[in-house]
Amino acid sequence: MGKTKTSFVADQEKTTLAGKEVYEKRKQEKAKKEEEKIHIAGLKGGQRIKTIEIEPSAAQTAEEVKESKKKKSEKYRSKKYKTAKLKIEKGKYYSLIEAIKLVKETSYSTFDGSVELHLVVKKIGTSAGLSLPYSAGKEKKVELADNETVKKLADGKIDFDILLATPEMMPQLIPFARILGPKGLMPNPKNGTLISDPKKVKDFSASSLNLKTEKAAPLIHTVIGKVSQKDEELIQNSEAIIKALGGEKQILKVYAKASMGPSIKVNIV
Repeated sequence: MGKTKTSFVADQEKTTLAGKEVYEKRKQEKAKKEEEKIHIAGLKGGQRIKTIEIEPSAAQTAEEVKESKKKKSEKYRSKKYKTAKLKIEKGKYYSLIEAIKLVKETSYSTFDGSVELHLVVKKIGTSAGLSLPYSAGKEKKVELADNETVKKLADGKIDFDILLATPEMMPQLIPFARILGPKGLMPNPKNGTLISDPKKVKDFSASSLNLKTEKAAPLIHTVIGKVSQKDEELIQNSEAIIKALGGEKQILKVYAKASMGPSIKVNIV
């Protein structure tokens, strides 16, 4: 009987000791979890985040991100582009005369590339109509709206660059305003495409240009001529566009470039 009692007490002591170890272990695990608690806005009481993994990009500084983007963009530039860009002084604003000369020097296309003008204006929706002093290189097809024009538009065909119309013809063109409007082809008196007499078609200049910002940004893109054109012609075309858009009062930035070439900052002041 005594042996049985002694054995029971020993087993009880062993069980009690094991229970304490389990308790201490659970207590330590709980304390560890408490340390891992992180307060985040929007979490309710009792909610926990055991681990948080931070993406490498999120740990980067602003400079590192900027440098990474710069390297990524430069990675896909051709050797010809990089060589041409070395001729442009970083951060410098060139006069219009200097910019046009530099556009020609930095054009690396094997064909007669276009000379482009890209403008940042103050307001979305800014527009202007003008006639360039010199042709921008591409011959434009001018068409006077008639019944045949209406039939083509009904079939979704547009094979002209400029559309002229008399006031009598306008009611037939209104149903196609959604097609012609976004393309800048809807005749209107502002750009001189609404004419009173059909005989005046021959007096209309094919160098007429309609400028308008993008729908969602105050940006205007246009072509002022070809790389092979004389500097003076390109300069005068540029000046006419800048003037028509309101000059420095309405234009924030101007960039000139060849169709294949780096952009050049232009000072219009």
